[in-house]
Amino acid sequence: MLEVLFSHIEKKVTLSRGDKEAIASFFTFKKIRKKQYILEEGAVCTHLSFVKKGLIKSYRLDEKGNEHISLFGWEGWWVSDFKSFINQQPAILYIDAIEDTELLLLSRADYEQLMEEVPVMERYFRMLYQNSLVTKDERLISSNSYTAEEKFQRMLQASPEIMQRVPQHLVASYLGLAPETLSRIRKKIASTD
Repeated sequence: MLEVLFSHIEKKVTLSRGDKEAIASFFTFKKIRKKQYILEEGAVCTHLSFVKKGLIKSYRLDEKGNEHISLFGWEGWWVSDFKSFINQQPAILYIDAIEDTELLLLSRADYEQLMEEVPVMERYFRMLYQNSLVTKDERLISSNSYTAEEKFQRMLQASPEIMQRVPQHLVASYLGLAPETLSRIRKKIASTD
């Protein structure tokens, strides 16, 4: 059940058999259905969620009820409201499933204990956090510096599978575009191919 997790970890650090046995004891498995919430705004984020199978989204709702998607997470991704998780304060994000999804959950207490008992995991998470900061910087630069078409092209280069798995209106929300704008961009690109 933890092969996807171990494979992901071993892309960054080396695990011994003992490490794997110890790591396995900290995770719980959970299945969620399409459109089911993992976290709602105002609740405290009690777990880091590793996506074993499926697809989830993290987002905020504005005063009109419109979603502003900050992240899509599919197989091999970690998803949480990290500020809420670390500080154990109310979440500002919603997280729910776009597809039926299987998760491996790590509680806050188990996260701390895992770092103590399996020191290589501290290095693994540090590497994840570094990559996450780089990605957030790139996303901020993209949202402030690129045209709508450039944002879409860059997203496709980074995640070509996204248009096969994510409905177009959700991709538009992620890019900060109106669905009609994304539709026009896709038609323009298709006509030039």
